[in-house]
Amino acid sequence: MRRLMALDGEGRLTTEDVLLAAEGLAVSQRTVWRWIERARSSDDLNQATRDHFMVTDLLRERLAFWRGNICAVHRELVEAATSAGTAAVSRQTLQRAVERDILRGDRAGLRHGERARRAHDVFLQRPRMHRNETWESDHVEAPVEVDVEGRLVKPWVTWFVDVGTNAVCGTAITPGAPSRESILAALRAAITLEVPYGPPGGLPERVRIDRGKDFLSDTVRSVLAGFAVRVVPLPAYTPHLKGTVETVNGASVQMFFAGLPRYTGAQKLANGRSIDPDAPALTFEAFVAELLGWVRWWNTEHQMPVLEGMTPLQAWLDDPTPLNTVPAGDLRLLTLEDDGRTRKITTKGVSWRARQYVAAWMTGQVSRQVRLRHMPHHEHEHEVEVFDASTGEHLGAATLADMASSEQIGELRRSREARRRQLQADLRAAEKARRIRYAAATTAAPPQPISAVTVAQATAELSDADDQQLQAAARPLLVPLRPPAPGWVLPRSPREKTTRALGEDIGGGQGR
Repeated sequence: MRRLMALDGEGRLTTEDVLLAAEGLAVSQRTVWRWIERARSSDDLNQATRDHFMVTDLLRERLAFWRGNICAVHRELVEAATSAGTAAVSRQTLQRAVERDILRGDRAGLRHGERARRAHDVFLQRPRMHRNETWESDHVEAPVEVDVEGRLVKPWVTWFVDVGTNAVCGTAITPGAPSRESILAALRAAITLEVPYGPPGGLPERVRIDRGKDFLSDTVRSVLAGFAVRVVPLPAYTPHLKGTVETVNGASVQMFFAGLPRYTGAQKLANGRSIDPDAPALTFEAFVAELLGWVRWWNTEHQMPVLEGMTPLQAWLDDPTPLNTVPAGDLRLLTLEDDGRTRKITTKGVSWRARQYVAAWMTGQVSRQVRLRHMPHHEHEHEVEVFDASTGEHLGAATLADMASSEQIGELRRSREARRRQLQADLRAAEKARRIRYAAATTAAPPQPISAVTVAQATAELSDADDQQLQAAARPLLVPLRPPAPGWVLPRSPREKTTRALGEDIGGGQGR
C-alpha cells in the first residue's frame, strides 16, 4: 500500500498497478481500490479491522472454572444478558473468539492443566555431543508385575544414558523403590568397560539429573565428586531438559515392557478388568535377564535415524574422543557410602549396627582408628570395607562374625510376611466394621444410615464400651486396701531387716 500510495501521490498510479498488486496479494481488484480510497481519505495504510467479540480476562477465568467448557460459559453469558435485558452473543461467536484469542496450548491447559499445555510447546534440540561428554540418569517404574518371593511387584529401573550416542551405559534393577544403592550400582556398571557391562563406559564429564532426593543425596554427590564428575540438577518437572533418558524411558515401554506378561498398560475389558488376570508373572531373575537383553539389543542392533542409521554402540565406537576410566579394583571401593564415623578395632573386630565384623588382617591392629564404607540401605550387610581413619588407606574387607544361614534368613522373611498379612487383615476388618452405609437420597435430606442394629446389640456394645472406659479411668490407689487375713506372713521393711541384722551381730559378738 505504501508503494501504491506513493505512485498515487506522484500521479502515476494506473489500473495495471492495482491489478498487479491484487494478483500478488490474492485479492480482488475491487478490494485494492477500496484500500486506496480509505488511505486517501484517512491516511491509514493498515488493513481495516472489523469489530468482533473478544475474550476478556474474566472470560478466561470462567473458562478455567468450567474446565474449558465453552457451552457452560455461554450459559452464564446468556443468564447475565437476560438479567440485564440485553442480547447475548451466540455460542458460535464465543467459540470463534476462544479459538482466535486463546492459543491451542492454553486451551488445553484450561481443560487439563500444565502438562497438557506443554504438549503444544516447541522445544529446542541440543547440538550433538561427543561420547561421555554428558550423561543423563533417571529412575523409571516398569509397568509390569513381577513375581518377587510370591508377591507381585513392579520393579524400578535406574540407568545412565550417554547423550552423544544414545547408548545405555549402565543399568540397575530393584524389586522395590529405588535408592542411593540403585544409583551407585548403575553408576558402577556404567563406568565399567569390561563385559558384561561395557562397552560403552568410562567416566563422563557431567551428569544431568532431576531433583530426586536420591540423586541429590550427599552419598551420590561425594562419589561423583571423587571422580571429578560435575552434577547438573535440573529444575523440577522439566523432563524435556533430559530428553535422551526420557526417550529411552518411553522406548522401553513401547518396545519392551508392552510385550511382557502382566503388562499393566494392556487392553482392558468393558468392566475395566484385565483380559487375563491369572496370567503367570515373570520371576524377578527372568525379568532382569530379559531387560538386560533388551538393553544389549538397544545398544548393538537398534539403528537410529538420529545417528544416521548407526546403532548406539557403533556411534560410541566411531567417536575418537579419549576415554577416562577407573581401575576395576578401585571402582567398587569408590562407589560405596562412607559410614561417617570413626571406630576402633577391638578384640571382637569392628562394631557396626550392633554387629561385629572381623577379618584375618585385623590381627595385631587392635585400637587402630578406622572408617567403614558400605552399600547404602544394606541393613544386613555381610561385608564392609575398612579404611584407615587418618590416611584413608584401604585396609581390607571385613565379614559378619555370626552370619545366619540362607535357610534362617528365608524363614525370618516368611515369618515377617505372615505377621504383616495378619496385621493387614486385622486392619481391613476394623475398617470394614467402621464403615457406615447410607441410603440413596432423591431429595435434600440428612443422610440415613442403612445398617440395622437391634436394641439388645446396641445395649450390649454400649455396656462393654462403658466397662472399658471405667477400667481405663479407674484409680485403685484412692481406696485403701483392707488389712490382710490372719496367718498371712508379711514382708519386713528394709529398716526392720537392718535392725534385726545388727541385733544378731551384736548378740553373736557377746556370745564369743
